[in-house]
Amino acid sequence: MSELGFRTSGRVRHRRGRGCFAVLAAVVVIGAAAAFVAVKGQSLLAGAFTVPDYSGSGAGEVVVQINQGETSREIAATLEQKNVVKSSEAFTQAARRDSRALSIQPGFYRLRSQMGAKEALGLILDPNSRILDRVTVPEGRRLSRALEILTDKTKIPESEFTAALKAPQDLGLPPYAKGKAEGFLFPETYDIDPGTSATSLLQEMTTRYTDVTESLGLVQGAKELGRTPLEVLTVASLVEAEARRPEDFGKVARVIYNRIEEGQRLQFDSTVHYAANVSGRVSTTAKERSNPSPYNTYVHKGLPPGPINSPGKRALEAALNPTPGDWMYFVTVNPDTGATKFARTYAEHERFVAEFQRWCRANADRC
Repeated sequence: MSELGFRTSGRVRHRRGRGCFAVLAAVVVIGAAAAFVAVKGQSLLAGAFTVPDYSGSGAGEVVVQINQGETSREIAATLEQKNVVKSSEAFTQAARRDSRALSIQPGFYRLRSQMGAKEALGLILDPNSRILDRVTVPEGRRLSRALEILTDKTKIPESEFTAALKAPQDLGLPPYAKGKAEGFLFPETYDIDPGTSATSLLQEMTTRYTDVTESLGLVQGAKELGRTPLEVLTVASLVEAEARRPEDFGKVARVIYNRIEEGQRLQFDSTVHYAANVSGRVSTTAKERSNPSPYNTYVHKGLPPGPINSPGKRALEAALNPTPGDWMYFVTVNPDTGATKFARTYAEHERFVAEFQRWCRANADRC
């Protein structure tokens, strides 16, 4: 009997058992199918988010150029094109994970074919991978000597520098340069890579000059001194040529301004050397001092028509901010040590000249 009073049969109970088994079996099948789909789906999703990438450090050599201002995506596209990495996305992802990628410098790099993206990034960040030379032009070198240094330390022929100087409008010179590069090739260390040309290197040097002089406020400072920017640059070049010790730079600049204001000739041997295109000596001959060149400050009053070398930042600062004082003369009494003495009167100056002459007698080959 059932709870409701109906008679039940064994056949009915048997049919219910078979139905429960069928439902259970269906649940098992559906669960297995769901598990299969889940596992397969995870595999498909993983594949969808995995970008193609080589493994290992690659082989051979591939030269890659990275240009100024390129993003990691642009760099990645170049690397993929040259088969350094398997996909640009692999390199982009590697760059996102490494903050050093923000400091990648423009230039030429030696990489390898079929590198893992992470390994390619590491090689680009390795300074030894960059293809470049360096050239240093010291302070106080006249244009002709600077060109000798550039030619000697780079693979660029001197004829290309000469040709570049004949097109001054392409060098980025400031208007007050009047098309002349003397004094405007800033003395510093420059990187030379395979893409450097004579024009691009000279452009970099004049750009550096502009950056430094703008930071010093040359144009405004010259105005406050009652001078033109070219005149202040010329003063700086004289300071660079005449001063030996850092503490003397501002004092030499002051002597220059004081003598000009008093209408006295500067009488600097350095300007005579420039006019005669000689170097390596600390004094001049009577014949050299009679040279009619406008650069000869023994003959002509005031400043020479332009700089006689490329002054560094220290000399530019001195020309803009001369040390207060009433000195009218100075003499480097010992060119070996750079000892320089400053005088207010001619009599005092003559005593210092006698000291220098004693040094000259002991070093006749240099005077």
